[in-house]
Amino acid sequence: MKEKILKNCRIIDPSQNIDEIGNIIIDSNGKIKEIGNKVKIPKKSSDIEEFDCEKRIAIPGIVDMNVFVGEPGFEYKENFRTLTQAAFAGGVTSVVTMPNTKPLIDNVSMVDFIIRRGRDKSNLNIFPAACLTREMKGKEMVEFGLLTAKGIIGFTDPYQVVQNTEIMSRIMDYASDMGALIMQHVEDYELSKNGCVNEGEIATRLGLQSIPSIAEKIIIERDLSLLEEYPCRYHINQISSQKSVEVIRKNKKNSKNFTTGVSINHLCLNDNDVGDFKTFLKFSPPLRSENDRKSLIDAINTGLIDVITSAHKPEDEESKRLPFAQAATGSIGVETLLPLVLELYHNKSIKLQKLIELITVNPAKILKINKGTLKTGRDADICLFDLDEPWKVDVNTLKSKSKNAAIENKTLQGKVQMTFLKGELVFEN
Repeated sequence: MKEKILKNCRIIDPSQNIDEIGNIIIDSNGKIKEIGNKVKIPKKSSDIEEFDCEKRIAIPGIVDMNVFVGEPGFEYKENFRTLTQAAFAGGVTSVVTMPNTKPLIDNVSMVDFIIRRGRDKSNLNIFPAACLTREMKGKEMVEFGLLTAKGIIGFTDPYQVVQNTEIMSRIMDYASDMGALIMQHVEDYELSKNGCVNEGEIATRLGLQSIPSIAEKIIIERDLSLLEEYPCRYHINQISSQKSVEVIRKNKKNSKNFTTGVSINHLCLNDNDVGDFKTFLKFSPPLRSENDRKSLIDAINTGLIDVITSAHKPEDEESKRLPFAQAATGSIGVETLLPLVLELYHNKSIKLQKLIELITVNPAKILKINKGTLKTGRDADICLFDLDEPWKVDVNTLKSKSKNAAIENKTLQGKVQMTFLKGELVFEN
């Protein structure tokens, strides 16, 4: 591979507190060789490939901690090939894949399969998660030690909580000894079963069963109480409400060590957007009120939320074109994560450096992977984007196999121009 130089770009790397116009040199092994405003551009040579970035922004490749890929069992929704194309188009170079496939990823043989399949069909950095409990039934923990040794990055039962407190305490105790990362879906089952929208005016007007925000708060309070006894690596997958923020603030003041995520959907949308039964906006947890959305923005600005994810959950049209209560939850989002994040900068909700931090270095730190940075010697995983370019979301041009985009036809500002993976140009707009 030739050496490459990205010249005249605005480099933003929160891991090094860099925000400056400069150059990036990538060596022939796909590593960052030099970076910054003091890097001199070498003389033109046939051995060096140059890219004039025209002051566009270069950041570390995005790390998305919550992505569903349909292999095995749901290839008609998404597969490794289409996920990879969508991720690169969105500047995402590393993903944590969810284990709710068919069969589930809850044993060693399935881990071997998913790692081998991902390696054979994709060059995306794939970090698979395994189920937290066997068959995601919440009754028996999986073999953390064996699965971690096979390459599992963390453990979660997607969109299902471990309801039994005694079992959750044993999981956290064991995870504390093993150093395993627990990623919990915080939603009390008894309070949320059969519900599909936020409790309030929208649920009443549409005649739909609701999910109160206290369902989320209760599980967070329970797990953080257990964390006092069993101090494991604990991550809340995504929160959605002001009540949850208050609990997190209280526990952070008491110096408890845990991390928190939020989906970009809950930062940019509220329950009013559901309108008249728009099933593409059915999520788990559901979209909350505008006050809840604003409280999540404030939580980011005050350091209470550590990560923003796409919560990428492709669903086929048949699963979404149903009555609201019966429709599947979720939306595709890995390709539109960055533009929606930039919307929060453009509307002056959150500073740009802070936003980049929450999609690059922070998730990498939580996962303990050598990603999310442009430090010298690290893999040259780079996203180059135009901060101001306007474009309209057209599901027919998105790379994902499924087309259930919650923000279909939305006009966004900011677009990925190039994505580099280990120094190779894998996407160009």
